[in-house]
Amino acid sequence: MSALAHERFGSTLQIRQFRPGQLAVGDGQAALAPKTGDVLMKITFLAASAAAALALFATGASAGTLDDVKAKGFVQCGVSPALTGFSAPDATGTYKGFDVEICRAIAAAIFGDPTKIKFTPLSAKERFTALSSGEIDVLSRNTTWTMTRDTSQGLKFAGISYYDGQGFMVRKSIGVKSALELGGATVCTETGTTTELNQADFFHSNKLDYKPVTFGNNEEAVKAYESGRCDVYTTDASGLYAVRLKLTNPDEHIVLPEIISKEPLGPLVRQGDDAWFNVVKWSFFALVNAEELGVTKANVDEMLNSPNPEIKRLLGKDGTFGAGIGLSNEWAYNEIKALGNYGEIFDRNVGMGSPLKIARGLNALWKNGGLQYAPPIR
Repeated sequence: MSALAHERFGSTLQIRQFRPGQLAVGDGQAALAPKTGDVLMKITFLAASAAAALALFATGASAGTLDDVKAKGFVQCGVSPALTGFSAPDATGTYKGFDVEICRAIAAAIFGDPTKIKFTPLSAKERFTALSSGEIDVLSRNTTWTMTRDTSQGLKFAGISYYDGQGFMVRKSIGVKSALELGGATVCTETGTTTELNQADFFHSNKLDYKPVTFGNNEEAVKAYESGRCDVYTTDASGLYAVRLKLTNPDEHIVLPEIISKEPLGPLVRQGDDAWFNVVKWSFFALVNAEELGVTKANVDEMLNSPNPEIKRLLGKDGTFGAGIGLSNEWAYNEIKALGNYGEIFDRNVGMGSPLKIARGLNALWKNGGLQYAPPIR
């Protein structure tokens, strides 16, 4: 039998006939065609390879971080080694703080127990490698959401748990009242952070000379500042208040009024695992929704009988929203019962109920003039 080959030249479709065993290539020159058996063998091989790849993909998709966490029985959370109010070990070695409790909420949502968690203290330089390598399941460590981190670094932010901004701390004795008076200053900061980049932008845009002194971790930067090696210490404003508390004479230092950057901080996970991303994201959103709805650690059991449809959905009395993220229907109830709502977590760790006494500011609920806002559970 003869084979038919179709070629298009300009707007005209031409049909040429070739001898058996030949087909058209390039400009119409005939070439030897593979035998039918060879073609069938190749098709069979490709189909088998595709099926195997799909099977492997399906297996990997089902055996994600959530399944791994359930299997091992705890969440591995990366935190700051020692940032008062956010993440620091107490006298017994137990980690306490705002970022710590965001992680404990995830454990409570999954296991109904906020103690089903282990903490890995990480420097700014170590944190992303630990997450990308799988050493930790989630990072909750005063980490700023940026475009680079959210794209090319393979990370995914699950929400903004704390709206912050970078500031400066100086000794009162140098007589500086504004960051615009810092020309010629020596500035201590931690390397590998947005802080280092922001300070360069600030001094350059304001045509101020300065001498940056960077350190591998925050503790070294603070010691250098306190020893007098630097005139200025800079980090997120929340961190400045936490650091000042630990200085030998806190009252001898002031935080200058200028905020020079946007620092949206929040928990983050690896890209490519949407099931785990959803768990971390909605564990946080549940805390914010609870505060907005007036559900607290103290009244959550009473609220189980609330006629409010939003509260019923939040606490698992209406719908099956837990199943949508691979958890029980009591996932949000378990978080709130263990830790309270977002406002309670904020207040006792960094707010007016803590030594830091940081005002809610941008971290107030949207209806109270802040930016905290969570999508509805429905």
